Amino acid sequence: MILLNDRRTRRRRLGAGAIAGGLLAALLVAAPAGATPDPGDVPPKPKEVSKSAQAEAREAIENGEIPGRDEIVHSANIEHVANIPKDVLPGINTDLAFQGRYAFAGNYDGFRIFDIGNPKSPKTVAQVLCPGSQNDISVSGNLLFLSTDSSRSDSSCSSTTQPATEKSSWEGMKVFDISDKRNPRYVAAVETACGSHTHTLVPERRNVYVYVSSYSPDATYPDCRPPHDGISVIKVPRSAPEKAAVVGFPVLFPGEGPDGGGNPGGPTNPGVIKTTGCHDITVLPSADLAAGACMGDGILFSVKDPEHPKVIDRVQDNVNFSFWHSATFNQKANKVVFTDELGGGPAPTCNAATGPNRGADGIYDIVGKGDERKLVFRNYFKISRHQADTENCVAHNGSLIPVKGRDLMVQAWYQGGVSVWEFTDSSKPREIAYFERGPASTEQLTFGGSWSAYYYNGHIYSNDTTKGFDVLKIKDRRTDPARWVHLRELNAQTQPDYFG
Repeated sequence: MILLNDRRTRRRRLGAGAIAGGLLAALLVAAPAGATPDPGDVPPKPKEVSKSAQAEAREAIENGEIPGRDEIVHSANIEHVANIPKDVLPGINTDLAFQGRYAFAGNYDGFRIFDIGNPKSPKTVAQVLCPGSQNDISVSGNLLFLSTDSSRSDSSCSSTTQPATEKSSWEGMKVFDISDKRNPRYVAAVETACGSHTHTLVPERRNVYVYVSSYSPDATYPDCRPPHDGISVIKVPRSAPEKAAVVGFPVLFPGEGPDGGGNPGGPTNPGVIKTTGCHDITVLPSADLAAGACMGDGILFSVKDPEHPKVIDRVQDNVNFSFWHSATFNQKANKVVFTDELGGGPAPTCNAATGPNRGADGIYDIVGKGDERKLVFRNYFKISRHQADTENCVAHNGSLIPVKGRDLMVQAWYQGGVSVWEFTDSSKPREIAYFERGPASTEQLTFGGSWSAYYYNGHIYSNDTTKGFDVLKIKDRRTDPARWVHLRELNAQTQPDYFG
């Protein structure tokens, strides 16, 4: 049931608890299960929760304090325009990128291209089978980039799983030609140390630089040994993408320890994941800046020379942040929002026991000038709509909503749904709109919800890990001016100059 103007705010305090150039990718319309290669990865298995937590979730539904199972609710200023369920790619839906009238949706088993020229009726243009988690996705001109962070037998789209302890195993970046959106063409693969969990584009006229984020080295992995205290930089010539290659590995956390000089994590800093690389990086090319969310550290660095990024400042939060996950600048480049992915994604952290400051966003002002700029903490933001202990929920991927004079953001929170919030006053963030579904289960902790939620040319697009591709429309005086801002392309981790 769709409740168009549901006002339930869910504030009840729920309890704790091998490639050749020009190789054609496998394009699918339909395929028997036996025809698909090994999946890129599998979703976390459901976990039983206590009887009391099950009863509490059912009671909250019965009392109207949280939505029913899979029930859609949203604030009065949000409209649910469309949903396109998963089709032939069964894996977890992941990140999104946009270009013209097209949306590109990552999936652990490949990617899907939608025609969103009519947002009320998106159409599937192509589905590409190419397993390899997470299949983090970006586009630039005629090129599409796909991350592989699961150990595979080779770099082809028909690869199978293979242990990372085997030297022949492959992980890294894949590059496709998307000049024909209905027939993407696989053109290059570049192996990178520890694979590619996420990536960020630094586009130039002739080349596209790719910052590859990866982590968790192990002495038993031939291609991913510690220390792993930096990022791989790939240079991709636009006119000859098959010549893509790693051109450097800048060290962001120099130090003498076995893992470099990043946050040591526990037991020195209990509950904090030690820094052995970066999880995600966001660049703001108009300001030659980048912000890195690097496990136990947040960093600000200059990308004036994209092959040699330079760290300007570094911060830690060893009280409330567990895993620095992602970053978003405001348009003026005087603030950064960092997210903490407490529990790694599958955990139920949007409850009273976890509290408002963990699994949240951290808002930092950027003060000073040039290489003397510093990150100064101001406040946390977390959705106040408490979720059941059967719902995974934590701060995840989002983007700005471009309105001059305001700092507005839309953000995914897994089963916490999609939140629109304002941080114009860094110290007083507030939610102004939301969309979510009720728990997928009241008996088990089940993985699901929105992985990425981004604003693009008048609509919000969300890639739900299990439910598919959602289109939302926000109608609010604070966000309405954004509808006049139209982009040719959007990769949320390569932030545009919306008003330049």
